[in-house]
Amino acid sequence: MTFKDLQKVVESQPEYQSQQSTPEIEQLIQRLRTKAQGVFWQWVRATHKDRDRITKGDCCFQHLIGLPKKNGVELPLFDYEFMLYRALLQPSYLNANPKFKVGTPEHVMHKFKEKHLFLKKATGLGCSEFFLRFMAWLCLKDDDCQNCQMVIVTGPNQELAIKLIKRIKGLFADKLGIIFDSKETVLELNNCRIEAYPSNHIDAFRSLTNPKFILIDEGDFMPQFQQDEVRHVAERYIAKSDPYIVMLSTPNAPGGLFQRIEQEPYETCIYKKMFLDWTYGLGKIYSQEEIDKAKMSPSFPREYELQYLGLIGNVFSTLAIENCQKIQYNPENINPNAKKSWGIDPGFGSSKFAIVITQYVDGKIQVIHAEEYDRPNFAEMIDTIWKLKAKCGYISNIYVDAANPEVWESLKRELNESFSQQYISDQIAQCKKLNSHIENRMIVVPVPFAVEGAKMLQHAKWLMEETEEDGSSLIAIDKRFDKLLIGLRTSVANEYKLDKEVTSFNDLVDAFRLSLTFFKRRKE
Repeated sequence: MTFKDLQKVVESQPEYQSQQSTPEIEQLIQRLRTKAQGVFWQWVRATHKDRDRITKGDCCFQHLIGLPKKNGVELPLFDYEFMLYRALLQPSYLNANPKFKVGTPEHVMHKFKEKHLFLKKATGLGCSEFFLRFMAWLCLKDDDCQNCQMVIVTGPNQELAIKLIKRIKGLFADKLGIIFDSKETVLELNNCRIEAYPSNHIDAFRSLTNPKFILIDEGDFMPQFQQDEVRHVAERYIAKSDPYIVMLSTPNAPGGLFQRIEQEPYETCIYKKMFLDWTYGLGKIYSQEEIDKAKMSPSFPREYELQYLGLIGNVFSTLAIENCQKIQYNPENINPNAKKSWGIDPGFGSSKFAIVITQYVDGKIQVIHAEEYDRPNFAEMIDTIWKLKAKCGYISNIYVDAANPEVWESLKRELNESFSQQYISDQIAQCKKLNSHIENRMIVVPVPFAVEGAKMLQHAKWLMEETEEDGSSLIAIDKRFDKLLIGLRTSVANEYKLDKEVTSFNDLVDAFRLSLTFFKRRKE
């Protein structure tokens, strides 16, 4: 039996066969295509009132199935939703060439952007609801989507996929009383199959015959190793069936799928890009009171202001991170004689190389350098380290991830220290025996994360959370070190083992905790 024969057998099963439309759906189709004239929503208010009067409520698809609701109250479609509508159906919208007349083919700047939308949006705007309604409307307004498929890709959770299909089915339940008996992740509308897939089970998504709409919902919250795969599978259908492709999400962490697409040049990115922060919904779907309450949350900049900050972690408290930013200092004012500790987390090729430098001034641990370097080579980073050394002056200790001997051995050579691994092992053993600090015997200290990683994270947390008698933080971090602050804010650990998958700028967090190793607790 060939693969094609096997596929025919599978598709002949009842689960895969097209379901005949119910009389209720057929009646809805008839009303939509006649009285409502196939209209999704009457965007001009005066026209809407006239059509509503003439058709006795059958003026558009939304009034046929029932308007969206918030807290049980019906809401109209808003102006920002008209922007979404135009982005999908008007080729020149967000894609116009001003040199040519409106309505001419030349007015469309880039043909390859048509039907492709990237949407970074505030939570609660109702954008997911809009696209679910749009998909249902496409299925019913005519027969163009018959014997085709529509796809919704969610995060790696089957419950999310079930929930979205349930929401589409629910569009027809309240007002029309139409109930579907298909399985939880599938809906058939006018012989168009709508199916939802979790991002960790997209094998069936790869083998569709004729997809017409692909919705990637909250794509920035998929695990990073799944983000690129989902995008790749979606875009492979462009040449095959030319589907609508919509990526929408509230922003998550820096460096994820959405920030990468956002940074793609306009001339080459295949997506029209739209950004809807909370201001678009104020006085419409949000009240001022709701926004004022939401602003009290530390997640407001990410959830409503579209900042890539990642999810709030479980290692460093929000209060501690805020306190360390309250101390006023200038990182450029480097005291050449102050005690300084370096943390270096080397990375080459696809990894990032992170350096954090702290100095002890005025009774505070001040961060004076926190940077990560993308795809560096060895010679460049050694040169960067020596330039920083010249700038900073006196160095107390340099702590380096022991897993990168080429770096710490090179630094030891330059500082005329023994770089013999046997010598270092002997020194560490003696320090443990005498209960003394290895930092007193060498400047460059290789630190094995497998052994010391949890202890370093616990120590960093203690230093961050501890305060002086006046309530001020022991550590000062200037706001210009935003990547480090985001990394600390999003740090997630299990038994003090840092979760690199969900922690933003985790290389900087590693370098930070290496640097803080120098600062010991006072012995009781």
